[in-house]
Amino acid sequence: MRTSKRIDLPAGDREELQRLVRSRNTPQKVVLRARIVLLSAEGTRTSVIEEQLDTTVPTITRWRRRYQAAGVAGLLKDASRPGRKRRLSDEFVASVVQRTAQEKPENATHWSTRSLARAMGTSPATVQRIWKRHGLKPHRVRSFKLSRDPNFIAKLRDVVGLYVDPPEQAIVFCVDEKSQIQALERSQPGLPMKKGRAGTMTHDYKRHGTTTLFAALNVLTGEVIGQCLPRHRHDEFLIFLKKLDKETPSDLDLHLIVDNYATHKHPAVEQWLAAHPRFQLHFTPTSSSWLNLVERFFAELTLRWLRRGIFTSVKELVTAIETYLQRRPPKPFVWTASVPAILDKVKRANEVLEAQH
Repeated sequence: MRTSKRIDLPAGDREELQRLVRSRNTPQKVVLRARIVLLSAEGTRTSVIEEQLDTTVPTITRWRRRYQAAGVAGLLKDASRPGRKRRLSDEFVASVVQRTAQEKPENATHWSTRSLARAMGTSPATVQRIWKRHGLKPHRVRSFKLSRDPNFIAKLRDVVGLYVDPPEQAIVFCVDEKSQIQALERSQPGLPMKKGRAGTMTHDYKRHGTTTLFAALNVLTGEVIGQCLPRHRHDEFLIFLKKLDKETPSDLDLHLIVDNYATHKHPAVEQWLAAHPRFQLHFTPTSSSWLNLVERFFAELTLRWLRRGIFTSVKELVTAIETYLQRRPPKPFVWTASVPAILDKVKRANEVLEAQH
């Protein structure tokens, strides 16, 4: 039979412990500790405390000692624990990071957790933890291209200026063409999504032709004027310009942000623009399609409407695109990047490239 040494409990501590036991806000682990001390102060045997509180002898002994050493405050919080000792040295972690970022395996373009683990003599889980801690994802890659346009800064200021400080009595449009949109019919019908399984689509398809969407995004309102045409030439671009001329108030100037595609600079287009002075074209720098907000609309169209669509003819594809244009609620894409911020980012990218080469 286990006996317990009676604890001398001051009146103030007894009242505090009883208050903790009665309070609904006291964590249950603290209630258990307080009851252990109260029962020990009454001279209750350890075996009886163990049975009454459904706990263990080591737990009873620990909190008796903790109270005798630190009083009631010692029962309110757990003692800090040292935790498991580090098994990986800083040098090893740095080696994994350096090898991941600056070296390649002999038989692949990038490391996997297993291939690097074999090379480093460790486990894939260890490599994964180091990658996660340092934000490394060798399996992912992002595309980029820096513009080499000699007039990059001037064109950048011009386009961003139209976004953040548009002219009065004018409409700013972002204009571009989404060419070669394919009417694809899947070879077999897919299965719908259900619990535990994604929807399915066959990887093969039949091609039924293509169309080109000419689109103008109103920067202020988010409205899109679009027209599907069979080809992507200056003739079709002129047809679209005439549509813009017809569907916009004649007393407003039209500022069109376009890229450097040859269609936009064709002599016939320039001749038509000269005869319609309310149209003004603003060219983005070369290799800078990200400056044209209509590209964001094209991405939205592809993701939400076209990528999973099934079209048995070009006519059906065109009808689907026109339906999307009609149903889409106008929502402007707000430009937030300033010219200094963009130039600073471009400067850093050029410095990194020069350092690499």
